[in-house]
Amino acid sequence: MGFRLLGIRQASSNSRQAASKSVQVPKGYLAVYVGEEQKRFVIPISYLNQPSFQDLLSQAEEEFGYDHPMGALTIPCNEDVFQHTTSCLKGKYI
Repeated sequence: MGFRLLGIRQASSNSRQAASKSVQVPKGYLAVYVGEEQKRFVIPISYLNQPSFQDLLSQAEEEFGYDHPMGALTIPCNEDVFQHTTSCLKGKYI
């Protein structure tokens, strides 16, 4: 599975559309948007290799292909599911 991430953008505080300025994300991390509210999360890129996170990436690929409306990776799952998945992964990297 290959994902190309062309740019990471921040959502406007007044709307869900992507802002025109790139946002600083720490080296080794990735910004993603999750759920109906398009909440922004910054996650370690090491999560991308984990099978449970790859399931979420597959959902994103099925939903959006490689055209993500927020200008960054958008994951079309419930925020609770995303937070549960990432909390399980946090235990592996602490």
